[in-house]
Amino acid sequence: MGQLDGKIALVTGAASGIGKATAKRLTAEGARICCVDMDPRGKEVAEELGGVFVHADAGESSDVDRAFAACELELGGVDIAYLNAGIAIGVADLSELTDELYQRIMRVNVDGVVYGTRAAIRSMARGGGGAIVATSSLAGLIPFPPDPVYDLSKHAVVGFIRSVAPTLEPLAITANTVNPGMTDTNILTDDAKKFFAEANFPLMPAEQIADAVLTVVTTGRTGECWVCQPGRDPEPYRFHDVPGPRTAGAAGRRPPQVDDWTN
Repeated sequence: MGQLDGKIALVTGAASGIGKATAKRLTAEGARICCVDMDPRGKEVAEELGGVFVHADAGESSDVDRAFAACELELGGVDIAYLNAGIAIGVADLSELTDELYQRIMRVNVDGVVYGTRAAIRSMARGGGGAIVATSSLAGLIPFPPDPVYDLSKHAVVGFIRSVAPTLEPLAITANTVNPGMTDTNILTDDAKKFFAEANFPLMPAEQIADAVLTVVTTGRTGECWVCQPGRDPEPYRFHDVPGPRTAGAAGRRPPQVDDWTN
């Protein structure tokens, strides 16, 4: 028996890279798969896995809603939503950033996660719960000067998922991110891959991130950001608390906590 027998998983960006590897990994554990992508190769992945393909733009809200509706109609629901679709633009010099490039990366990397989370909540609330996982990046936890707007988008994913997670616990829905370091996918150019090879810097195979997604989905934990690095098991990032206020009336008081806002 697989760990996900009877579960239904929707994966965005499923045509290649981490999305494709994860669709295969979840299927191997017994899940039925809905592959979502703008790339028509996603249909081949879905057919190989005995799943469903939806041609959709992750940055378009109506497309995202249509993908979740198709998954519910054809497979019977959504238990796992892996919001993986993402791009990089490789602009280090912000003076060279065009409005078009900025809007393109934000709509895929940020809007796609927001729209996907919203659709997942609606679907999972009807089904009695589920698990949402979004692909952020190590760049969502640290500075990444080679592509600061990519870094911005991945920090946004971290902040969004960590903030929404506590609000979903009453619905039995978990929400987490995976935060890969350098991974061998199409986001890296051939020149970048050559640079890392010459520097003897290991790139992770996409399958390692797929294993991490399975780990995150099956732990039952929520509101965490799972760091994935070469040669290491995935582990939740340990965020530090911010200092509390220093005023005469607030001495010794703790800063506001999540429960303060949700209770």
